Amino acid sequence: MRRIRADLVISNCNQIITLAGKCPRRGKEMRELGIVEKGWIAVKGEKIVFVGGEKEFREEVEVHCKTKWIDCEGKVCLPGLVDSHNHLPFAGERVDEFKMKLEGASYMEIAERGGGIKKTVGMTSEISKEDLKKITLQRIKKMISQGTTTSEAKSGYGFFLETEVKQLEAVKEISPISPITLIPTFLAHDIPSEYSGKREEYIKYLENEVLPEIKKRKLARFFDIFCEKGVFDLEESRRLIKKAKELGFEIKMHADEFTSLGGAELAIENGARSCDHLLEISKDGIKALGRSNTCAVLMPSVPFFLKTKKYAPAREILEANGIVALGTDLNPGSSMNYSMLFTLQLAVFEMGLLPEEAITAGTINSAYALGEEWDRGSIEKGKKADLLILDIPSYIYIFYELGTNPIEKVIKEGKIMEV
Repeated sequence: MRRIRADLVISNCNQIITLAGKCPRRGKEMRELGIVEKGWIAVKGEKIVFVGGEKEFREEVEVHCKTKWIDCEGKVCLPGLVDSHNHLPFAGERVDEFKMKLEGASYMEIAERGGGIKKTVGMTSEISKEDLKKITLQRIKKMISQGTTTSEAKSGYGFFLETEVKQLEAVKEISPISPITLIPTFLAHDIPSEYSGKREEYIKYLENEVLPEIKKRKLARFFDIFCEKGVFDLEESRRLIKKAKELGFEIKMHADEFTSLGGAELAIENGARSCDHLLEISKDGIKALGRSNTCAVLMPSVPFFLKTKKYAPAREILEANGIVALGTDLNPGSSMNYSMLFTLQLAVFEMGLLPEEAITAGTINSAYALGEEWDRGSIEKGKKADLLILDIPSYIYIFYELGTNPIEKVIKEGKIMEV
């Protein structure tokens, strides 16, 4: 038998959390991590070519003088984490608002003082594309240090074509040098004040100008819409989703975050890859998720950051056989969170997921939520070598030892990264 030639070998892993096999995972399947103890991994180029025990490794894998070795004795190897909901390319911060919130200011009080989403829209409109690219790359460095190797990157802080294009072009232009894989999404985020009282005109503007131009320039894979009371209602959302699908976009949705409008059902009706947030999802919506292939992307750092104490009903969705994934929802107003590790921990302590379920939700199921499950999210032969080496003896320490970062090394598509 001809042996496989390896460029990188990871040896003696106390645990390899492979998550090999079925994808996406539902119900009790989410507790099955596919652990290989005392395992070895071989990588050739960007891809994994071997996962298994030392005996099989010696028989099947060939090393050469330039093969790199990582001794993982007493440590854990985990798939790179996947952030399936992230508003990455925005300008500025809103730390002043954060302080006001902590002091008791309401959303309306902050808005009356010039804050809120429109402040970020203004800063993002004013910044140059080159400066936006620099800021985005700085954020990406923080994300990879916390184990994220693949992330969504939403626009939505432009409202108008010029700034939406600037956001998405920034993502496209940094992608070749980004240390993480970026999946671009065009988000219809809100109705701008310039169209107050002229909602129909803005819907037509999105239909006839913005969506076609973004598709023509090949700037986004997904279309997302904020379906919510006071933003885009169900019929407006349905109409824009229909247009996006006609143009060839895949669909994601912000749904049922503040009010139970039936956003989850609309997402399922349209074959959306995911519906996100879901703090106010109805019982019927939960049942519908369990019968569908639409993924529930949950972001526990949002209610944590906002101190609302109400979290999405993760356990109910799981028990209904729904697909659950996780994201940071990185944004300047409601979740300035770069860390998928922290997100996994919050999912356990605040949403009631088991550690195994949280890991599954933040890896293979999040890869599914971004349409990347064939390449990423698990440690399997033929997949991209996106791997984390954690200086802990068992995966359970991710949740047991808080306030530390156990990530010792990040490997992205076979390359050992500096973090």
